[in-house]
Amino acid sequence: MHNSLVLSICIATYNRGGFIIETLDSILPQLKPNVELIVVDGCSPDNTEQVMREYVAKHPEVRYYRELENSGIDKDYDKAVGYAHGEYCWLMTDDDLVKPNALNNILSKLDGTNDLVVVNAEIATVEFSRILDSKLIKIDSDQSYQDSDRDRFMSEIGHGLSFIGCVIVKRDLWLARERSSYYGSLFIHVGVIFQQPILNGITLIADPIISIRYGNAMWTPRGFEIWLIKWPSLIWSFKRYSSESKSIVCPQSNLKKLKKLVFYRATGAYRLNEFRKFLSPSANLFWKFTFLLIVLVPPKVMNVLATIYCALRFKSMQMPIYSLINSKYKNTVSLLISRMLGL
Repeated sequence: MHNSLVLSICIATYNRGGFIIETLDSILPQLKPNVELIVVDGCSPDNTEQVMREYVAKHPEVRYYRELENSGIDKDYDKAVGYAHGEYCWLMTDDDLVKPNALNNILSKLDGTNDLVVVNAEIATVEFSRILDSKLIKIDSDQSYQDSDRDRFMSEIGHGLSFIGCVIVKRDLWLARERSSYYGSLFIHVGVIFQQPILNGITLIADPIISIRYGNAMWTPRGFEIWLIKWPSLIWSFKRYSSESKSIVCPQSNLKKLKKLVFYRATGAYRLNEFRKFLSPSANLFWKFTFLLIVLVPPKVMNVLATIYCALRFKSMQMPIYSLINSKYKNTVSLLISRMLGL
């Protein structure tokens, strides 16, 4: 049976007892004989194990592995690929939804010639009541990339690959590449994809395959460190990609960083601790003073200012507004603005 498996859907989960069943229910009706579904539980202390044991009893086609200790999201996905038997592995998330007919679309691209298939996603509110962004990757039609297109691939797809659910990769290729050095990065898949040698044979499915449950990520409280420190450091570590293409994914200038700092101050993720630990040691006197000014503004005041700014650019700023009004520093003014905008 293993030899006939084309695709393994690999889900690494932790403390998602209240969400994972909805995810599995969106996948299970689409399963085919040549597709398997694997869940690796990183020793969740919540009711995930109970929920999964009951689910597997009803749906034995789901393979559930509960680890004895939590190894982190990167290692758990690596374990999931190791448990898999399919030619390709889809690194699916544990709280998002797979759209109807998604598997048929994906299987049509898994012809053995692609090393990597990237799927697009739409971004919705936590309860899926509203679409905040119709496309994570802003491309209208399916694309193909070869080694010679590496800079185009980085600039067009790099940002979208911060979401691991976009990734469907050849299992043998994954296992042949360096992975352990990316444990703890939170982006092991990005390390596998962009390391040397550069992949040759990549397809993007432009139509959204997944509905992302925005604002529900386990790492949201660590957003500052992840998106301003870890993610840029990882992207800029890759060789043979131009500085121009990497700058599109992660601009290095302090001027570009200011807008993000305002946002993270408005949501409470940028505090004096982050300033002292991550920004102050490497900044010159001018930028150190500028970064300090931002962190000295009260979060509730910054929340109002950031909400007003985003409201003026509402069409492209629904996700930031949603984050602002769901942070602990939301207030009467920001909530009023969001209601006026229909959020």
